Amino acid sequence: MTTTIPRPDAVLVQAVIAGALSFAHLHDLAAAAGQDGWKAWAYPISVDLLLVAAWRRLRILRAQGEPARAVWTWFAVALAASLGANVATAGLLDLNDVPDWLRILVAGWPALAFLGGTLLVHTPTAAPAEAAESERLPVVEQLPVPAEPPPAPEPDAVEPPEPVPALPASAPPADVPPALVDHARKLANAHHAATGTPIDADTLRDRLGLPGPMAAQLAAQLT
Repeated sequence: MTTTIPRPDAVLVQAVIAGALSFAHLHDLAAAAGQDGWKAWAYPISVDLLLVAAWRRLRILRAQGEPARAVWTWFAVALAASLGANVATAGLLDLNDVPDWLRILVAGWPALAFLGGTLLVHTPTAAPAEAAESERLPVVEQLPVPAEPPPAPEPDAVEPPEPVPALPASAPPADVPPALVDHARKLANAHHAATGTPIDADTLRDRLGLPGPMAAQLAAQLT
């Protein structure tokens, strides 16, 4: 039996090195600007967290096909803070005599990072788009529920009828118009993009105002 020696991932090693260097540069710059002690260590964490949060929000908005100009702004702000610290500590800036404007930027970074993180977290995603799409689509009237026939009297000796083969779950109801099926499919796609899970029969029933059996058949057809 041969033992396979795991090979290190070059991209992962490069990411660790770059992150460590950027972390150290941000710490040195914050310490030189008067943020000593634990505060100097908190600055690189804040910059890196804002950068990761903005990148994650960009991926979500790209997958949903929504504009991401505001998220790109915060990503550029965090990237500029990281690159600025790397350049400033490369010998171009005297860390023993930091200019006043740089001290002001370093001191104001926590408020700016908090604002950016809050806006990234509370940026609406697919819910408003789904609601707008529902408003543009025609409203389907609720179909009447057929009344159940009264039970027939049981005869004295009658053979039980043969069971009627059930329709496949994927077949849509015969009395549902094609427009309703298309409308339900669009709602199912929007629901899956927003939640990551297929739409269920209860959600279709609430959205379209359909009876329970008809909503269940539509949900089975869409999934």
